[in-house]
Amino acid sequence: MDTQHTESGDNHPSRRGFLALAATAGTAAALGGLPAFTASAAPLRPTSSPLLSAAAAAKNQLWWQAPASPNSMIRQGLPVGNGRLGALASNDPSSELLTITDATLWTGGLNDTLESDGQFPYGRDDFGSLTLLAKLTVDIPEHDLGSVDNYRRTLDLAQGLVSTSYELSGVTYQRQLFASRPDDVIVLYFSQQGGGTYTGTVSLTGTHGESTTANRSGRYASFGASFANGLKYGAAVTARSSSGTVAVAGTSISFSNCKDLTVVLSGGTNYAPDAAAKFRDPSVDPERLARTKVLSAAGHSASTLLHTHVADFRPVFEQLDITLGTSSTAQRRLDTWHRLQARYRDNVPDPELEAAYLQFGRYLMISGSRGSLPMGLQGPWLDGNDPDWMGDYHTDINVQMNYWMADRTGLSNCFGAFADYCLAQLSSWTDVTQRLFNTPANRFRNSSGKVAGWTVAFSTNPYGGSGWWWHPAANAWLCQNLFEHYEFTQDRAYLERIYPLIKGAVEFWEARLITTTVTDASGASREVLIDDSDWSPEHGPQDAKGITYVQESVWNLFGNYHTATRVLGKDTSYGATIDGLRKRLYLPVVSPKTGWLEEWMSPDNLGETTHRHLSPLFGLFPGDRIRPDDSTPKDILAGATALLTARGMNSYGWSNAWRSLCWARLKNAEKAYQLVVNNLKPSSGGSNGSAPNLFDIMDMGEGRGIFQIDANFGTPSAMVEMLVYSRPGHVELLPALPAAWAASGSISGVGVRGGFVADLRWRNGKVTQVTLRSIGGRDTTVFAGGASRRVSLRPGESVTLGNLG
Repeated sequence: MDTQHTESGDNHPSRRGFLALAATAGTAAALGGLPAFTASAAPLRPTSSPLLSAAAAAKNQLWWQAPASPNSMIRQGLPVGNGRLGALASNDPSSELLTITDATLWTGGLNDTLESDGQFPYGRDDFGSLTLLAKLTVDIPEHDLGSVDNYRRTLDLAQGLVSTSYELSGVTYQRQLFASRPDDVIVLYFSQQGGGTYTGTVSLTGTHGESTTANRSGRYASFGASFANGLKYGAAVTARSSSGTVAVAGTSISFSNCKDLTVVLSGGTNYAPDAAAKFRDPSVDPERLARTKVLSAAGHSASTLLHTHVADFRPVFEQLDITLGTSSTAQRRLDTWHRLQARYRDNVPDPELEAAYLQFGRYLMISGSRGSLPMGLQGPWLDGNDPDWMGDYHTDINVQMNYWMADRTGLSNCFGAFADYCLAQLSSWTDVTQRLFNTPANRFRNSSGKVAGWTVAFSTNPYGGSGWWWHPAANAWLCQNLFEHYEFTQDRAYLERIYPLIKGAVEFWEARLITTTVTDASGASREVLIDDSDWSPEHGPQDAKGITYVQESVWNLFGNYHTATRVLGKDTSYGATIDGLRKRLYLPVVSPKTGWLEEWMSPDNLGETTHRHLSPLFGLFPGDRIRPDDSTPKDILAGATALLTARGMNSYGWSNAWRSLCWARLKNAEKAYQLVVNNLKPSSGGSNGSAPNLFDIMDMGEGRGIFQIDANFGTPSAMVEMLVYSRPGHVELLPALPAAWAASGSISGVGVRGGFVADLRWRNGKVTQVTLRSIGGRDTTVFAGGASRRVSLRPGESVTLGNLG
């Protein structure tokens, strides 16, 4: 490898494309915080347009030739969001429909009782559910879809913008939709070219029986209400035009003969991420605050609101760029839905579509995870009040998978919602654990009678509550995500913040582990530490001891705690105690019957061979104790590979993504790629695959398919792992590059564990150049094409290496 140059520069990974925009929008607007629905300072307005040119925007645009059906919004509606508010839009010319969700609009509560069978209650009234905030309809009766020509709607991923255009009676009508984080509103702007006008009504309705009222002098409509759990919520909308008439008519806003129309909506709750305050902010009146926000935003022109939004959104999106090759002219001519169908039908790689799918996942992350609650099973995008599994936070893969992508794809700032959630829940989780975990009703209770620290159930809500069965190892897995963020950023202050979570999980396992004796193949016996009675998610016996999933995740937890105590210089004596426990942990062996890595401490397969979960492969991914190098015994590596092979190549989207990540770790490029392609398969009749709007659909049988967002994040994570694998001190380039992407490509802004960001280019399957920038890291080794190079940098420095391999 040749070093081309080393330079000192800004130590933030978002330097490219960020500084010019941040100079106008202000870094606080670009990357600041919105902890809840509260009053905020007036946003800084850009002094020049931050909009991309049409040619520059085209790379990251998806488009469709038809609007969404109001009966199929979850499959066809286009998503927008500002990190807390989310909306699905139909983009129908005559009846624009938005289904609007606030990430904090949850029923239920603490839910701190166990039923007689040991489960936490798990329903919409006790555990609770994410629900819709409102529906917004803009009716324009004269613009009937059957009468318009050249209809097109576009999702601009780089600018956070949904656009619609069509022709009617010689006039071109256009509308733009975006969810502004700086103004904390959703904006719809209607315009036209050719002398046309708009006449119709704007209607805001709640979905829980609320009564909407309208103010004639203020030209707004609003509602406010509260749930049985005491959570207050509200929403408001206003409209304005530079021509024609806008007035209140009953509980709606009417408009007539308007050449343009701006509709502004906001809403939220009085949720607060504070267990001591019972997760409420009594000072917030959501309806009044919503009115204040919409009237304030409507005091600015639509172009000013758009520019402010784009100046906030673009810098975050542009932290990563990816090119996987060039698609054909015929592929480019197709709209997104027909392009997905062609990719599946013809089985021909479409590298630009595949790169766009990765960027769509990043778009959802930016839109759904900035400053509020983290994203659960559907993120902030609902089409009704009955999302499956209540739209909750599942702790045995789903919420973790949602956030694997953040650091890997230049969105470290979006990870904060997940960390903040765990910290806000910790006191409640600790209290419930210590009161209830060892009760006789809990089948997973500690046989020692001791309990310490915290854990949670398979499902959690925003009120410290748990649902379904206890999930003892959930704390270790949540902490794995939390600690990995530190590995990417090397942010010592962040590690200090999450340390109580990690230590509490360690204390739980110190109290839970039990001693048993095992005999190895040579007949030698030894005492080891194993998990008490437990369940390998989500199949097999519910009373097995020493399951592989737990042994691997606790081994990982104890190792992360070792690092944390030494980085922070605290609890070193206790850390040494945990180091001793880690050395005694039982680690899995290969079954002599199946040749697979054992999932249970048994040579028999006690579950489903092709089960959706890869729980026993935790040590392969998300951990990396098992890897294809000399650090892993050959029989263990072979056993893990055999188990992964037995699980199959066809499952739910999130499961395919996990499989792809594991194959990428094993450097099997074509299997990793095939699983990505499997998730791009068009969903038909509820089958697994991608809906027309690219939401991942999970086949529940009998033609019922549901949206579950984790595959939209897990699949991009797998794509990045195919291009860059890292652990602290080790960076491997193109470990699993498939033939479909090998001709030429590039990716910039990839997070690297150890505190770096990588930009790389390749041609004919070989890296031609890589730039490594330190955001806190010091030393690492770069591997590519059989060559390696040791790199030492100070934070803020970068080095470019060429002639690799």
